[in-house]
Amino acid sequence: MFVQVYQLRRKQVLAMSLEDCWDFFASPMNLSTITPPWLGFEVLSMDWDKMYPGMILQYYVRPLLGIRLRWVTEITHVEPRTMFVDEQRFGPYKMWHHQHHFRPTPSGIEMTDIVHYAIGYGPLDPLMNSLVVRNRLEEIFSFRFNTLEKMFGAGSSKVAANLPLS
Repeated sequence: MFVQVYQLRRKQVLAMSLEDCWDFFASPMNLSTITPPWLGFEVLSMDWDKMYPGMILQYYVRPLLGIRLRWVTEITHVEPRTMFVDEQRFGPYKMWHHQHHFRPTPSGIEMTDIVHYAIGYGPLDPLMNSLVVRNRLEEIFSFRFNTLEKMFGAGSSKVAANLPLS
């Protein structure tokens, strides 16, 4: 069975040091700060305050119609001050692979989020993605973008569209 994989790519430059940026994002406790309240994000458990490969994070989210879902992710890759990857183990997506990249630039730290996801509705995937899922992800990442700019200041920022992979 063919599974459509979609991609969301966002870039943002924050006026902060690489060390401060990494410290903020390497602490899973800060995730709730940059998650919109309407998502109903609740941390259930994490087994350390700084991420490491193999770390399991459990939380609840309410992604659609207020329905509460458990989401379990694993931090699969960590290159300190450079990048990390979280992957869904159980949750609302058929597949979720989220890369977080950090790169110093003259105007601050460029953060790049690359999310590959599949939603699991078979032939309805393109319709569900275009009507619901893509819009929700754009709202979540826009909230994150705006919150981070308010917290840390901005350099020059770019936003890329959510495009299906070929």
